[in-house]
Amino acid sequence: MRQITESDFKITSKINIKDLPTALDLGADEKAVEKALKKTRKKLAEIQNTMYAHDKYAVLICIQGMDTAGKDSMIREVFKSFNVRGVEVHSFKVPTDLELSHDYLWRHYIALPQRGKFGVFNRTHYENVLVTRVHPRYIMAENIPGVDSVDDIDDAFWDKRFEQINNFEKHVAENGTIIFKFFLNLSKDEQKHRLLRRLNKQEKNWKFSSGDLKERKLWDKYQECYEDVLNRSSKAHAPWYNIPADDKPTARYIVAKIMYDVLSQYTDIVEPELDEETKANLDLYKAQLEGE
Repeated sequence: MRQITESDFKITSKINIKDLPTALDLGADEKAVEKALKKTRKKLAEIQNTMYAHDKYAVLICIQGMDTAGKDSMIREVFKSFNVRGVEVHSFKVPTDLELSHDYLWRHYIALPQRGKFGVFNRTHYENVLVTRVHPRYIMAENIPGVDSVDDIDDAFWDKRFEQINNFEKHVAENGTIIFKFFLNLSKDEQKHRLLRRLNKQEKNWKFSSGDLKERKLWDKYQECYEDVLNRSSKAHAPWYNIPADDKPTARYIVAKIMYDVLSQYTDIVEPELDEETKANLDLYKAQLEGE
């Protein structure tokens, strides 16, 4: 099976999204890939247990991709071995009235993972420079001072929003949150195949929405916006990773392997030691319990 490292997928320089692969041959069949994923996610779960006890770092996983890119199943399969206390998933949909009464980052800020935990954002704060950029009229619901019409949403507006998002991530990273951002890079042909599967399989019908076809017509605009996101917000403290997503088992393994490679480098993540008094009296405590 082909050996991969996190650096194979990290966005470190300006990219053209058309040059990024949507498929990767690992030189192994599906069963071998799934076996590798199972092994890797168990190692991740061990790291998570140590992090929970260590209580110093948090981990934020941001997952973005076009409709049908496999975000939900990615989360299910990668974190299957985790203790449920150690991972929290937030799926961000259309903002509620309460969320719209705050600034656009508020709902993401309050969902950040606490120290010792993994937080997963299924769709993320980048929706605010993706969906809203494709459909700028959505911005009007935010009721922002100085934005009185769609005509007020110019390049300077988006420049400021990118600056705010980058500052948000820099702040949480500097305060102990390890950030992973995964772009599930799906080809247009594969999306067509997955949408047809939703229509052809009755048990999958519930996943289909006519809105998916309307958004598909805007594919090129979304790709343009994703390219801008990758180029303007992949930073050393919060890098983007391009994940070839046409094959789901391969994509899941790549994500798990990247997280394991990076987290393994944190040699200061260790289980806390008992205080000297407790260590000195372990035999006494055992005797007390055994004598009951």
